[in-house]
Amino acid sequence: MSIASTSVIQIMPRTRRGVELMLLIVAIGVSVGAYVNIGITVQDKVPASTGYYAAGIGLLALIAHLALRYRAPYADPVLLPCAVLLNGLGVAMIQRLDPGIRAIAVAAGRTPKSPAAPQQITWTAVGVVLFLAVILVIRDHRRLQALTYTAGLAGLLLLVLPLIPGLGVNINGARIWIRLAGMSFQPGEFAKLCLVVFFAGYLVVKRDVLTLAGHRFLGLDLPRARDLGPIGIAWLVSLGVLVFENDLGSSLLFFGLFLFLLYVATERAGWLIIGGLLFVGGAYFAYSTIGHVHKRITDWLDPFSIDQGQIAVGLMGQGWGGALGRGLGQGRPELTAYSQSDMIISSFAEELGLTGLVAIILIYTLIIERGLRTALGCRDIFGKLVATGLAMSFALQVFVIIGGVTGLIPLTGLATPFMALGGTSLVANWAIIALLLRISDQARRPQTPAAPVSDETIAMAVQKQ
Repeated sequence: MSIASTSVIQIMPRTRRGVELMLLIVAIGVSVGAYVNIGITVQDKVPASTGYYAAGIGLLALIAHLALRYRAPYADPVLLPCAVLLNGLGVAMIQRLDPGIRAIAVAAGRTPKSPAAPQQITWTAVGVVLFLAVILVIRDHRRLQALTYTAGLAGLLLLVLPLIPGLGVNINGARIWIRLAGMSFQPGEFAKLCLVVFFAGYLVVKRDVLTLAGHRFLGLDLPRARDLGPIGIAWLVSLGVLVFENDLGSSLLFFGLFLFLLYVATERAGWLIIGGLLFVGGAYFAYSTIGHVHKRITDWLDPFSIDQGQIAVGLMGQGWGGALGRGLGQGRPELTAYSQSDMIISSFAEELGLTGLVAIILIYTLIIERGLRTALGCRDIFGKLVATGLAMSFALQVFVIIGGVTGLIPLTGLATPFMALGGTSLVANWAIIALLLRISDQARRPQTPAAPVSDETIAMAVQKQ
């Protein structure tokens, strides 16, 4: 038998940009369909602004897609469509709630605020611009490691900005906002991005030291006492955010994020034990000494008290929605306080029911899964930790806000990613998606040419198919 000739083929991973484009068309179609459905239900006609809404969200999605096609062709094809879908549904719900909220304000003798949906679309455009900046400027995520301590310092400065007199403002009991030129910003949303870079860069350098085990207790290797400094500092910073800014959500997010990255970097369960004990101690201290936190927990334990707070109204709306919901535009979600921001998930649960809420959670789960898949495929430790941190920041944020709205845990002030009304959160989340896509492009990009493959091997592979 003669030896088959040998030919060289280049086996290249597919970029999947076509798949991304098809998913974007579906995401835009669902978003515009929801917008039209709400208009027909509420106004008995297709909204006059439908064309502008469809053109705006479609153009922004297309620009983001083209940037990936030419600058990050191997990036994950699912992350961008998921972000566009959540963002589009959020704008549609905010548009649906605008008339009801304005009517309630007029009936109460208050001056109604300007419509919020156009503002949210404007912030979406700003978020996509930042998305493009991250994709075009950061050509290699590994260069961010050189900014480890700069990012840490920037993160701390962003956290303390609301404490500066004359700059920070107290809204709904929490001092997490700053006001500039008549506009409010929440710098903590960008602080989490900076701190993820800092945590990842720090753990890459210190992971060997932090991996060393100290005493063994109940089968667990606990860390050495001399190595407890980093987690102690992270705990103190998180507790400081809680005490001085009354921000329960951000405090939980930052500490949980650092604890999870510490465990991923060292693979030592002992760190989880230490972190869990510190969390319990901090939670008890906050409940005992901070009135804002104490009220949040008592409202959670007894949401249907005499004052009928926002949690109670939101839970009743979700119960009214049932399994399939009242239908888009057919509920009364505007009766719930902060129905466009903190409680927007309750608005979706009332009109789309448990089924719609589960679908939204699955979209968030898909973003988290793709982020963790990116971490697994990344070739460098720093990229793995950054991708893991960004994915887990989504996971923790979604768990905390949806858990609070549904009564699983006390309600906090975190925003629902991409959906809640608020420019700072929306823009920061677009930057997070961009960085995840940049890392995924590096992870999926081919590094070496393919080895020669014989014609006989190719023929055998074709026969097996």
